[in-house]
Amino acid sequence: MTSSMLIGNARIDIRIEDNTIRIPAKDILHWVKSAAESVAAYYGRFPVPQVLIRITPFKGSGVHNGVTFGDRGGRILIRVGDKTSPSEFASDWMLTHEMVHLAFPSVEDKYHWIEEGIATYVEPIARIQTGNFKAEEMWRDLVRDMPQGLPQPGDRGLDHTHTWGRTYWGGALFCLLADVEIRRQTNNEKGLEHALRGILEAGGDIRKKWNLEDVLRVGDRSVGVNILEPLYERMKDNPVAVDLERLWMQLGVQSDGTSVRFDDNATLAAVRRAITVRESAAAQDPSFLKFLAVFAGRAADLRDWRRLMNRNSE
Repeated sequence: MTSSMLIGNARIDIRIEDNTIRIPAKDILHWVKSAAESVAAYYGRFPVPQVLIRITPFKGSGVHNGVTFGDRGGRILIRVGDKTSPSEFASDWMLTHEMVHLAFPSVEDKYHWIEEGIATYVEPIARIQTGNFKAEEMWRDLVRDMPQGLPQPGDRGLDHTHTWGRTYWGGALFCLLADVEIRRQTNNEKGLEHALRGILEAGGDIRKKWNLEDVLRVGDRSVGVNILEPLYERMKDNPVAVDLERLWMQLGVQSDGTSVRFDDNATLAAVRRAITVRESAAAQDPSFLKFLAVFAGRAADLRDWRRLMNRNSE
């Protein structure tokens, strides 16, 4: 089966390799459409003009083994079980994760952590923005999984430590720290999505090969504050530990492992809320005035941010 759909001005071609698959075509098309709309919501548009999604069925259920390439205009290969239910499609994160990869330029292999880190961090936010996921679930998952991104003994920084945890969750940790600090320094008017949108609008999608330093420079210029480059300089060659407990406390996230509660009086509660809204609603947030008062006069300094991080020795 081959089908196509438009998301804005972008065309998505869907090809199912086995015509005997028993899943209704409408379920597959709805799954693809939901993922594409989530990514378009986060980036302001779908990342590339055209992409081919090639679906290979397998016996069973669920979605597995997604991989994204920048050749031929962009293509995604993904496996789907022939018994996958509508509820399993609705809860899938993998196709959204793969589509996020389309929105960032190809970089050298040693920088794979930023490609996977962005996809890991952005995917749940994008799904929340279109009503396909809940903020409570995202923050619960971050509290549970983010420690996997912290440096372990022998770590040599993000550019030189290519373990699964540092690649996916170390990269996601970089994104979270950058998002929080961009919002702090811009009084919640800009966030990481604005940096990533700026990179995309400058031509930086998966079809192009860029130098990482140039990518980060464009991102910083897009938000008007210098965050991505100095954060990268700090984390690329050194094992930087982050005080996650303090960060969750500042964001007002309290988790017992199975559920999460929010403290809306926390110092960075307005930042936490702004991270997951479709367009920043910070100006309408009653706690935003409190946020401004707390950080008045400190918009250009990184002292509090840096207190969260301590350099470990090997």
